Amino acid sequence: MDKERQRSAPIYEALERFRKKRVVPFDVPGHKRGRGNPELVGLLGDRCMGIDVNSMKPLDNLCHPVSVIREAEELAADAFGAKASFLMVGGTTSSVQAMVLSACRQGDKIILPRNVHKSVINALVLCGAVPVYVNPEMDVRLGISLGMKVSQVEKAILENPDAVAVLVNNPTYYGICSDLKSIVRIAHEHGLYVLADEAHGTHFYFGEGLPVSAMAAGCDMAAVSMHKSGGSLTQSSFLLVNNDVNTDYVRQIINLTQTTSASYLLLASLDISRRNLALRGKEMFSRVCELAEYARGEINSIGGYYAYGKDMINGESVYDFDVTKLTVFTRDLGLAGIEVYDILRDEYDIQIELGDICNILAYLSIGDRKQDIERLVGALADIERTYKKDKTGMLAAEYISPKVTVPPQKAFYAEKISLPVRETEGKICCEFVMCYPPGIPILAPGEIITKEIIEYILYAKEKGCSMQGTEDLLVERLNVMDL
Repeated sequence: MDKERQRSAPIYEALERFRKKRVVPFDVPGHKRGRGNPELVGLLGDRCMGIDVNSMKPLDNLCHPVSVIREAEELAADAFGAKASFLMVGGTTSSVQAMVLSACRQGDKIILPRNVHKSVINALVLCGAVPVYVNPEMDVRLGISLGMKVSQVEKAILENPDAVAVLVNNPTYYGICSDLKSIVRIAHEHGLYVLADEAHGTHFYFGEGLPVSAMAAGCDMAAVSMHKSGGSLTQSSFLLVNNDVNTDYVRQIINLTQTTSASYLLLASLDISRRNLALRGKEMFSRVCELAEYARGEINSIGGYYAYGKDMINGESVYDFDVTKLTVFTRDLGLAGIEVYDILRDEYDIQIELGDICNILAYLSIGDRKQDIERLVGALADIERTYKKDKTGMLAAEYISPKVTVPPQKAFYAEKISLPVRETEGKICCEFVMCYPPGIPILAPGEIITKEIIEYILYAKEKGCSMQGTEDLLVERLNVMDL
C-alpha cells in the first residue's frame, strides 16, 4: 500500500471544488441544494444538502467512471490489496449479489455454507444458480453454526465437479472464521472461483493479529461492508476483485441492478473512510481489539454469561476468531439473547447489534469508547442480578440444517398457496423466513418445512425476534408450493 498516495480522497476533493464554485442547478435532485426543502436542511445541514448532487463531468459517473471515481476505486484497491475495487451504494447486499451474479449463471452450482446472509440466496433466486450446501457444525451449547471444514469443502468439490464457485463467510456474524487459505488452494486446484462475504471483516485488512483477509488469502472476489467496522455511511460498501477475474464484466453485472443516480454522500464517505483506515487503521483497530478483550474479561467475571473468543479455536470448524466481535451467550441466565437485547434498549438505553435465541452481539469498532464499555458491563451485571431465571424449556438452536428439494429460483417463482404456519409441515417453502439481524434464513425457497423449524419460528416470534422475509408481514402464514 502506498501510504503517501493514500492521503488523497479524490471524490471528496472534487465535491469541495464543486461546492466553492456555486454552480446554478438546473438538474436533479429537485431540492436544489436544499432550497426547496428547508425541513430537510434543518435535519441534515447546508453542507450535506449542498453536495447531494447528480453525476456531472467534474464529479464523474459511478456507472462508467473515468476520473475522480475511477481514481477512488484505484486507491481502494491499493488499500485493500486487490486487483480492482468497485464503490457500491446499495449496501453489501448489492456487493454480494454482484459477486455471485458475476461468477454464476443459470444452472451453475455454487458450494456454500447454509448460514449465509439472505443476500446470497437472493442472488441465487435472481440468476438461477443451484446451491450445494456444506452444512457447518453446530456448537450445541451456544446454538450457533461454526465455520466450513476444509475436508467438507473438498468433499463437496469432488462430488460436484461441475461446480463453478465456493462462497465463504469471513467471518460469520458471530466472529467464526474458516481456514480460508486452504479452501482457496483446493478450490483453485479444481478451477473454482472463491467468493468471500466479508460484510463483517473490513478491519481484517488494516488491523494486526486478526484473521486473514480474503484478498490476502487469494480469494477471487470479496464483498466488504465498509459501513460496519470501516466507519463509512450506512449503505456504502466495496466489492473487491482479484486474480484473473474480468473486471469489465463485473462492472456490467453491477450496472444491471445498481442505481444510475448514486449518492455522492455515500461515495464521499467511502473515499474518506478508506483514507482514514489506510492512514490510521492499524492504531484504531488495535484499540478496538483491546476494548473487546477488556469487555470480554469483565463480562465473564459477572457470572452467568459467556463472552466467547479465541478459546473457541479448534483448528477446523473454528480455524480463527475475530476478537472484535463481542458475542455473549445469555441462555444460562434463563434469558434468550433477544430478551437481553430488549432489556438493554428499554431499561438502559443501550442499543446492541443483535439478540438471537441464545446470544447477544455488541458490535465494537473505531467509534467506541471505554466509558461505553463500562456502561454495557454494568447493565449486564444489573440484568444478571435482576432478571435471572430458570432456563428449563428454552430452545438452544440458532441454526437448523435444511432439507433442500427444489432450487431457490424455481421455488420462489412456483405456483403457491398460503397456509397457517402450523399447517405447513412437510411442505416446500416458496419464500424466506428469518430473524433480522442476523439475516440468516431459517427457511429459504425450495426447503422442506419441518416440525422443528415450525417450533423455532413460533418460539422466536414469542421471544420478540424481528421476523422478516415472508409475504405475510405478521408471519402467521407461509407461502408453500402448490403441488
